[in-house]
Amino acid sequence: MLTRVEIGLYVFVLATFLGFEVIRRVPSLLHTPLMSLTNAISGIALVGSLVLAGSNRGTLATVLGTLAVTASTINVVGGFMITDRMLRMFKRRGERAPREAPSDTSREPAQ
Repeated sequence: MLTRVEIGLYVFVLATFLGFEVIRRVPSLLHTPLMSLTNAISGIALVGSLVLAGSNRGTLATVLGTLAVTASTINVVGGFMITDRMLRMFKRRGERAPREAPSDTSREPAQ
């Protein structure tokens, strides 16, 4: 009979393998939206680790929750930094903000 630890280990190994295969096959065009989704999932992990750290279920749970809060925060912040850097790679040189349409429409177009 399998113990809870063995089942958890099997799930972890299968999730790791499946996640690696899914990420490996993602085209580069879809990488940035996928990173944003991953950041959202990491945010959910951050909320869960905050709940665990503050649940007062013993010293070990508090220490592991605090470590999870630290790791999740680093993951979220790093993910947003990488996503921002990738999005900046798609901008043209010298482009700062989207151009706005001219507000003066009374002029006739040049011929």
